[in-house]
Amino acid sequence: MEEISRKFPDGFAWGSATAAYQIEGAWNEGGKGPSIWDTYSHAKGNVKKGENGDVACDHYNRVETDVQLMKELGLKSYRFSISWPRVQPAGTGETNAEGIAFYNKLIDTLLENGIEPLVTLYHWDLPQALLDDFGGFLSEKIVGAFVQYAEICFNLFGDRVKNWITFNEPWCVCGHGYATGLHAPGDLSDPGKKPYIAAHHLLLAHAYAVEAYRKNFQQEQKGKIG
Repeated sequence: MEEISRKFPDGFAWGSATAAYQIEGAWNEGGKGPSIWDTYSHAKGNVKKGENGDVACDHYNRVETDVQLMKELGLKSYRFSISWPRVQPAGTGETNAEGIAFYNKLIDTLLENGIEPLVTLYHWDLPQALLDDFGGFLSEKIVGAFVQYAEICFNLFGDRVKNWITFNEPWCVCGHGYATGLHAPGDLSDPGKKPYIAAHHLLLAHAYAVEAYRKNFQQEQKGKIG
């Protein structure tokens, strides 16, 4: 029997991953706008024991300590997500200087400690304003809004971030958001149709964001996106 190699291949990126809503806390601090997960978790009956991510791991206030823990663990890579409503509280238009400063601090601290940042642009925490304004992923308007947000991130952080991911687990966004109701926004009004509408717009948003990066940023920033 052929012996299985126990050695990681050359170039293997050893690290860990998180999501903004799961760890940041500070749900209404530093100019951040509400996300659909804030709304969903605050509604009675949606989450067991009424728990939420209002504080979570308090990563927003513990960046230096958390990165030191990563360094002690020997991590060389760290994938985190940017909270869209922390960067753009209303989902479109003006940006939030305090939120941008937080992510600059996180990225710089990672690099100073020899940890490569990998960034996910969307890990489920849609700005609540976009759901209220036009229905979020049920409207084609989400495509332009997401591309605008993505380009803001490329402009602000792309000089140091060289690996980008557009959406984390699209199936969960669409299936659990609009078919099972287990995730925000918990819309069960048309499970035979809405998940597919959301998926269509999510895929368009992914495609246009990738195109924008490759066309307008990749040559200068030398990064990757997927």
